[in-house]
Amino acid sequence: MWHYFPNQYMPSYQLNRALSQAHYGGGEFAECLEAAAEITPGDNESFHQAWSKIGNKIYAEGETAAQNGNRATARRAYLRAFNYLRTSEFFLKPADARKLPTYNKCIDAFRKAIPLMDNQPLQLKVPFEGSYMPGYLFKPAGVTNPPMMIMFGGLDSLAEELYFGPANWLNERGVALMVLDGPGQGESLRINHVHSRYDYNVPATAAYEWAIANLQTEIDTQSIGVMAVSMGGYMAARSAAFEPRFKICAIWGAVWSYYDIWKNRPDNHPLAEIVMHIVGADNMADARERLKNFTLEGVAEKISMPTYILHGEDDRQNFVENAYKTYEALTCEKYLEIVPKESSGSAHCQVDNFTKVFNLYDWIAKKLHE
Repeated sequence: MWHYFPNQYMPSYQLNRALSQAHYGGGEFAECLEAAAEITPGDNESFHQAWSKIGNKIYAEGETAAQNGNRATARRAYLRAFNYLRTSEFFLKPADARKLPTYNKCIDAFRKAIPLMDNQPLQLKVPFEGSYMPGYLFKPAGVTNPPMMIMFGGLDSLAEELYFGPANWLNERGVALMVLDGPGQGESLRINHVHSRYDYNVPATAAYEWAIANLQTEIDTQSIGVMAVSMGGYMAARSAAFEPRFKICAIWGAVWSYYDIWKNRPDNHPLAEIVMHIVGADNMADARERLKNFTLEGVAEKISMPTYILHGEDDRQNFVENAYKTYEALTCEKYLEIVPKESSGSAHCQVDNFTKVFNLYDWIAKKLHE
């Protein structure tokens, strides 16, 4: 992976993330570099300030364009502003007074872009245990009752972010995408205070059954798969293991044991407070204890539907051993693709080269259309 900040993995990774999403409307190369130039590596405050500055600037441009009736310009500005503000929120501590307002503004930007889109997604609220999981249904244009994937993000993902890549890739292959903020993610966590859970099959089944009951005129309810990315690699596998009605399972970045990933990380790791927040823990000792249940030991072999695992060999967040362990435990029809270390796209979830996910998405489309 290219390191804009020499020997500084995390801020470089986040810059690569924004640059990759820029291909799908989530940024502009020069604007991303403009923000990066104002970041002091290792200084998360400068990271927030730089991305917030460019995000607020582009948001204001979107407002002006909308007021002037320039729909296309406004749409593009709002989408970029969403992603810049999302990035600016990334390293803010959960207790930071700026975190929720920043989140709210980035979501506001995305939702202002929706009525300006040629192919507008449906906004969803899936009831769940006295609350709801918010999300969107992105449908391919001109396709009647397409098959659909239900997708969750990862540790730090927002449902809206999955527009910048996954929705595009599936839609252009004739597949619909239902993205949700599951427990511990996005609005479910920040607004509804619903924490993550090891039995992610429960919200996944709730999403599946809601789709069957409510989307009969929108999708092919006989062809629904499940997928997730990053920490979601665990979530997708767990969901598939205990919900056999899913037609396929796609694991974009495998996680065998989330406890194993975190057991040796320091308490001051850049993502530690986020982990504590998503599981509802007051300290890392408590968080690690809760993460012990986030394992595929005794679970992976229960997956019955065809399953595809995509993982980068140079993944520094979820080491490649997670992919091999998960693959070896599967007893279903299975596929494993490892992007080699010497290739771009070998970083965590191919953030340094999104074209390396295309084999996975081709497989999804072929299997769902069978």
